[in-house]
Amino acid sequence: MKRRLLLVFLVLYVTVLVEADSGFVKTRGVQLMLNGSPYYANGFNAYWLMYIASDPSQRNKVSSAFQEASNHGLNIARTWAFSDGGYNPLQYSPGSYNEQMFQYKCCFPFFNSVCWIGAVLTRRNSLSGVAYKDDPTIMAWELMNEVRCPSDQSGKTVQAWITEMASYVKSIDGNHLLEAGLEGFYGQSKPESNPNFNVGTDFIANNQIPGIDFATVHSYPDQWLSSSGYEDQISFLERWLNEHIQDAQNTLHKPLLFAEFGISTKTFGGSSTPRDRLFNTVYSAIYSSASSGGAAVGGLFWQLLAQGMDSFRDGYEVVLGESPSTATLIAQESQKLNRIRKMYARLRNIEKWNRAMEIRGGN
Repeated sequence: MKRRLLLVFLVLYVTVLVEADSGFVKTRGVQLMLNGSPYYANGFNAYWLMYIASDPSQRNKVSSAFQEASNHGLNIARTWAFSDGGYNPLQYSPGSYNEQMFQYKCCFPFFNSVCWIGAVLTRRNSLSGVAYKDDPTIMAWELMNEVRCPSDQSGKTVQAWITEMASYVKSIDGNHLLEAGLEGFYGQSKPESNPNFNVGTDFIANNQIPGIDFATVHSYPDQWLSSSGYEDQISFLERWLNEHIQDAQNTLHKPLLFAEFGISTKTFGGSSTPRDRLFNTVYSAIYSSASSGGAAVGGLFWQLLAQGMDSFRDGYEVVLGESPSTATLIAQESQKLNRIRKMYARLRNIEKWNRAMEIRGGN
């Protein structure tokens, strides 16, 4: 969806995590790593967090959404990263920032201009006293959501912009991961893989830029192939997922996060069955890759809402309490990815034990 976003850990997850070990998420080959073990992300998009959290009378909806998410094993959220002017602005005039909007853990604004980036990265959280660039609660920064430049289909404009901005962000913040915010469209590298259009980006070239730590893909076959039937859309999705996983694994050698995916239930009279099949298709591709040590490290569906947020419904919303079949799929994916994490943790402990025994035997 066309909104500027960033990635943040789920607050309830972070509260426990930071007390145990305040490490940053890093990359090792095609995997995300947290405190020495692979990290897998099962999460959601919630662009509305800044707006709702800034209103004391509505703040309970944020708590409700995060509690429901935590109950289903979700561990990462992706939210709107900036707000200029208008309703509840984070920056109400150039260089002037709204302290009230900065007070909430879940709202980490990022990109509007170079000055904006510097102000956010170096700013200290008014509650914790920790500068955002030093805060392990934040998993990664995203340069821009759904970067496009159709006026330059050669891709040179986007390539130059990502190169410049990645270098600038890394010069200030060497702790956090950085990703470009791409939808996954190919340029000159593999134009035949696109859904019939070119937006001036290239999944391969853009993600090979130094400073870009992992790749992202979005998946909206109902929008991209709106004139095709549902079965054709699902077939495209399967190819889209697998092709990007293979390219991340074998060409980029970087982790791959499916940062947005979804389908509108409005097309199907509100039925969740087509959505469940799409979610299962995405989750199965992620698990198949992750379980074999592959590049897919997780997915975030669009979008999570709490009950009582009817004005934010767009047909893609998931209200966990209203969608038991979808909620079950989401919880099952969380459990499956957690089992993989535990397997790697056990292997790590065995390696530590064997190493200790070797040292002890040498004495």
